[in-house]
Amino acid sequence: MEIKKAKESDIEQITKLLYQVHKIHSDKRPDLFIPKKKKYNENELKSIIKNEEKPIFIATDEKSGNILGYAFCIFQKQNADSMQPIKTLYIDDLCVDENLRGGGIGYKIFEYVKNYAKEKHCYNLTLNVWALNENAKKFYEKCGLKIQKYTMENIL
Repeated sequence: MEIKKAKESDIEQITKLLYQVHKIHSDKRPDLFIPKKKKYNENELKSIIKNEEKPIFIATDEKSGNILGYAFCIFQKQNADSMQPIKTLYIDDLCVDENLRGGGIGYKIFEYVKNYAKEKHCYNLTLNVWALNENAKKFYEKCGLKIQKYTMENIL
């Protein structure tokens, strides 16, 4: 397995994984997520891939070239007067192909991203996880992530 930055030629395979992630959310929260959609369209993906502040890392099978998983990341800087001026690498989306989950690929992607964040002198690595996604919550806890804050809702 090789982990590297995504290129435009990877968009088709990335799109398949984006659908898988979206389905998890739309199956459990159709009030928020529209079924059979995905987070980014092709033009948005092209733009993100070109943006150095939003690296996408892909894990590929070295023999077949198939994408096994990905991590969409975003560099963030704290600018509020009342907050420390830290640099964060935010994981916007992390996915492993649904047929390959549980085999350690996600952990390797996470560790790669964590090391990349350290190399870029980030203070921390953050992400959001939906309460409905129990498997993701358990995975991130195993990776050593701790709860930083909660987003709460009251459906009216």
